[in-house]
Amino acid sequence: MAENLFVADNLTKEELYQTLLPQMKALTQDESNIVANLANLAAALKHGLGFFWVGFYRVKDNELVLGPFQGPVACTRIAYGKGVCGTAWKEKRVITVPDVNKFPGHIACSGESQSEIVIPIIKNNEVILVLDVDSDQIQDFDEIDEKFLGDLTSYISAKLL
Repeated sequence: MAENLFVADNLTKEELYQTLLPQMKALTQDESNIVANLANLAAALKHGLGFFWVGFYRVKDNELVLGPFQGPVACTRIAYGKGVCGTAWKEKRVITVPDVNKFPGHIACSGESQSEIVIPIIKNNEVILVLDVDSDQIQDFDEIDEKFLGDLTSYISAKLL
């Protein structure tokens, strides 16, 4: 069955999220396979919001392993506490980086990435996944992204894991 996202032109970032999130929840609510759901969520974020790169990393054997994503090829494994993703995992908190070139230890999977937001997805007080979103623009993420991507990751933790 074909799925479609419906997003009007000329919406603010907040309105885009408000339009997309209910559609993303509807897209995943009847599917039990986590890989299929994460793949569709990554595609919806990439295409609905125009991000440069969107993907999930899964915690496995004490490292982050690349999961479903949309965008250029990516780093396959990230060590605990390394880069933005590994640091968000270690610290169990959202990390928003306005300029990745100024983040100590940033892992440059793509030289085109200029800013980044990483949200850990926590279940039973353990980070299970991280959502990583990159932009090819400096200072592209703000409190609106933190709020709505946080809402999405809470949904993933509560309903999809």
